Amino acid sequence: MWSDFLAAFALFLVFEGILPFIDPKQWRRAMFTLFQFNDHMLRLMGLISMTLGIILLYYVRP
Repeated sequence: MWSDFLAAFALFLVFEGILPFIDPKQWRRAMFTLFQFNDHMLRLMGLISMTLGIILLYYVRP
């Protein structure tokens, strides 16, 4: 179980690092835009992201 968690975390770090590595200016603009959102919008985005992740995990690992 821990190896699966660490593998998932490693992939998360790889995917999170792609945009800042390829286009740091665009990444900075995206982060600036996110900082402009209110708490409700950020929570909604987080809920949608978690829900999609759970659905994807359900189909990938039945």
